[in-house]
Amino acid sequence: MEPTPKHRPVLLREVIERLDPQPGEIHVDGTLGAGGHAAAILSRLGSRGVLIGLDRDREALEIARPRLEAVGSPFHIVQGEYSKIAEYLQLLGISPEGAVDGLLLDLGVSSFQLDRSERGFSFLRDGPLDMRMSQGEGESASEFLDNVTVEELEGILRDFGEERAAGRVARAIDRARRKERIETTGRLAAIVEQVLPRRGRKIHPATRTFQGIRIAINKELEHLRRVLRDLDRMVRPGGRVVVLSYHSLEDRIVKESFRERVREGIYRWTLPNPLVPDVAEIENNPRSRSARLRSVVREGKTSK
Repeated sequence: MEPTPKHRPVLLREVIERLDPQPGEIHVDGTLGAGGHAAAILSRLGSRGVLIGLDRDREALEIARPRLEAVGSPFHIVQGEYSKIAEYLQLLGISPEGAVDGLLLDLGVSSFQLDRSERGFSFLRDGPLDMRMSQGEGESASEFLDNVTVEELEGILRDFGEERAAGRVARAIDRARRKERIETTGRLAAIVEQVLPRRGRKIHPATRTFQGIRIAINKELEHLRRVLRDLDRMVRPGGRVVVLSYHSLEDRIVKESFRERVREGIYRWTLPNPLVPDVAEIENNPRSRSARLRSVVREGKTSK
């Protein structure tokens, strides 16, 4: 296993300000990752509060556990999808209706996942073409490319990857897989580069292809829509919700869901516009550059 890089939670100060954890409260980190945000939340909850940390990735839980244990306050960690928060609360003996004082979702791929070549998320390190957030469960990216039709792949690259040349890339992948199975991140990136040369591009031409395939096999947008639909029943009046997103698809879904709930009187905006990292944070952690933080507070009105 490759060494774990130094963990830099994105917009940490801003997340904590908007979640405003108080002693005795119940907070949920639906995307625990390496536990940087969660440890900061837990340190404010005290001995009477509790943090519940969820992640689909077993490795994330192993990395986060000692960081949370060092805080010394009560917590539970659960391997699972954040769209099933209510189920996990029940398993822990907590009635989900109005139980949560604070909820954090830090969407996308964790740095340690990107830095592990064996996880297959990044074209910067050649490795098996996997991309599964929950290791060993479901279809890998390589298996996905074995089975998807050219038409389906084009739609995924266009809709999830926001790739303008989705048709050309899908057809290139189809030609390549007919000759030899696509099993590594390096080969997939090379196929994309053949039809989309770099030519001074700021981002690698395979970035959008990798994004689209990753979102599809992990059903990321499905889980996001589901939790946004259900969370108002779990968050008590006065409870805070913070979401960090990293590309326009996620941010649009979050913005539209919150906007509708604000219009219905279920939430109120903490800030009308998203927060973004400042220059200093981006210099210290370049992967934070695309982050957008949106946050709301639960009002007393019940959703229909």
